[in-house]
Amino acid sequence: MIERWGAFVARRALAVLLAGLAVAVAAGAYGFGVFDHLSQGGFDDKGSESARELVAERDTFGNQGVDVVAIYSSPDRVATDPEFRAAVEQIVAGLAPGTTSTVVPYYAAPPDAGLVSDDGHSAQVLISLTGGSQSDFLANYDDLEPTLEAPASSGLETDLAGAFAVFNDVNEITSEDLARAETISMPIVILLALLIFGSLVAATMPALVGLLAMVGALALVRVISNFTDVSVFSVNVISLLGIGLAIDYALFVISRFREELALRPVDDPEAVPDAIRRTMATAGRTVLFSGLTVAAAMSSLLIFPQAFLRSMGYGGMAAVLVAMLAALTVLPATLRLLGRRVDAGRLPWRRHRPVVVDDAHGRWAALARGVMRRPWLVIVGTVALLLLIASPFLGVKWGSVDYRVLPSDAPAHVAAEKLAEFGPETSTASLLVQGASEADVAAYAEQVAQVDGVLAVQTVAAKGDDTLLRVSWAGNSQTEASQEMVQQLREIEPDSGSVLVGGLSANTVDLIDSVGSHLIYMGLIVAGVMLVLLFVAFGSVVLPFKAIVMNLLSITASFGIITWIFSSGHLSGVLDFTPQGFLDATNPILMLAILFGLSMDYEVFLLSRIREQYDRTGDNDLAVVTGVQKTGRIITSAAVLLAVVIGAFALSGIVFMKMLGIGMLVALLVDATIVRGVLVPATMKVLGPWNWWAPAPLARWWRRHGFREGGEDASPPPAAREPETAGV
Repeated sequence: MIERWGAFVARRALAVLLAGLAVAVAAGAYGFGVFDHLSQGGFDDKGSESARELVAERDTFGNQGVDVVAIYSSPDRVATDPEFRAAVEQIVAGLAPGTTSTVVPYYAAPPDAGLVSDDGHSAQVLISLTGGSQSDFLANYDDLEPTLEAPASSGLETDLAGAFAVFNDVNEITSEDLARAETISMPIVILLALLIFGSLVAATMPALVGLLAMVGALALVRVISNFTDVSVFSVNVISLLGIGLAIDYALFVISRFREELALRPVDDPEAVPDAIRRTMATAGRTVLFSGLTVAAAMSSLLIFPQAFLRSMGYGGMAAVLVAMLAALTVLPATLRLLGRRVDAGRLPWRRHRPVVVDDAHGRWAALARGVMRRPWLVIVGTVALLLLIASPFLGVKWGSVDYRVLPSDAPAHVAAEKLAEFGPETSTASLLVQGASEADVAAYAEQVAQVDGVLAVQTVAAKGDDTLLRVSWAGNSQTEASQEMVQQLREIEPDSGSVLVGGLSANTVDLIDSVGSHLIYMGLIVAGVMLVLLFVAFGSVVLPFKAIVMNLLSITASFGIITWIFSSGHLSGVLDFTPQGFLDATNPILMLAILFGLSMDYEVFLLSRIREQYDRTGDNDLAVVTGVQKTGRIITSAAVLLAVVIGAFALSGIVFMKMLGIGMLVALLVDATIVRGVLVPATMKVLGPWNWWAPAPLARWWRRHGFREGGEDASPPPAAREPETAGV
């Protein structure tokens, strides 16, 4: 299939290129409207107890939660001054209609409600938003926010705190960070590509494929958004994976094309078409399998009930598949038309340097031979080092997003810290008691009040045999103690009826439980698809299992690093963030999917060249040395380019984006150097012929139907190797 496609592109390059560009233009016109179709919520599991409590609470009593805290301050006046109160009353009267269900200003609350600061110069207005979902709340918050701002003539300063103020700042800062990351990374990527390829024309190809990947993925996501909620954060993963993998794929295809051209006479009129056909049969095949494996890894996110994680899956799959298609259509068509002009605009010091096609000599080959002389020593030492780096992850604590994910100067972060002027930080839980008598509710409330750490139990509303209680305790809602408090509250049952426990801390507990319960299925999906795809690609059942283990080592090492930095707070001053003492529960899941895909990306590139050489010679050691030599520079170059794209995300002011960038950067560099350059050659030396083993029925199937490296031009495995693949 891929060979026939390569031949078609070689014959109809201009038609393929024009068709691809036409599709890209149409996708761009359609896709850039996607931002009006994306949601801003999606962090909850609608089947969780906290989500069910919120729905039942709203259905029975309306929204009783405090969604926004507006803080008004004056250095000259206190809250009891008539001018101060009159200004706040005017603001409250002018709030955007239809956005709030309840507004409780400080002057209408009981004196012991704590809505006036200790010094009297600040006061709060508590606001409940209208809406039936997080997206509705955020949309209403957007309308409400400007009407909460005190006019300059009032002399009051305004600060807005609360979960939706945090979400709003996160969305705004993330959009700014995304634009800045792309502005920083793309010129550096083009410059590095110029140094890697040595020619201006070749260096622009990765940027072209990256642009096509971004445009096409946005169009696909807009289509998906017509059928389901897609989070605005999906654009981040589209940018990261679309540009990153486009660079990888372009690098491998262009490198192979230049290598194939160097093997053919300059005066041969069929040199360029033959080089395109051969490039598609080798590098094109590799790109196809790589794209499918990365897309499979991202598809595992679709099993999670949180729309946020599913959206990342949609965006990631779209970006990967479009990058793969662009690298298999527009790129080879462009290369066919350019021919040897792909090296036009060569750097002065690269003009007379030939393309190196040596199979088994060079620095990477020397490294592989050195590793294979002491394979067990290398394996034990490398695994021990990676496990040591991963060890902080053993003590990881989990939480969710709060104001500390924002930069210290973000408005919602400043407002949250200003709440300290009103007294120590407290957390709350909503307890919806259903079907219980008044006496049983009172007895239940008494039991709750006796829980160690509970400060107060208040009745918020009652209707029929349903009662809403609010429990408060000292401390931040995301601490381990707050999560334990929710667990204790859920263990208490009323004498009659039932109870649902909700609130921010309960949301976090349910998020952690939901992610944990779905993680095993995610792992099974990823592992199952990887085993099938890698077997079809390489005809071995050993290599897929080994590849999964290799990937887990590099990924867990990155998890250890982010735990040490972001959970324990090391380097917080250098990296400019506020330590939370835990990791956001969704971030490692997202990292796991992306990193598993990217790790498999490099694994497929390396094993493809090894398998190609093994099919030619039947010599396992020579195949490993040749594969490492052929791909070492390319994989390292691809990793450096991708590291620039990912590293730009590490500059984000949002902690979970910074964590994602740094964690992926560590895993990428470990995987492209230590794992691919050292651990893989050592393990393949130890396994020897067993690298290529498959049970007899599978081996026979693969010999007949396998997607062999090099396609129809590849020679069959030597007869001497038959016993190694025939089973035992």
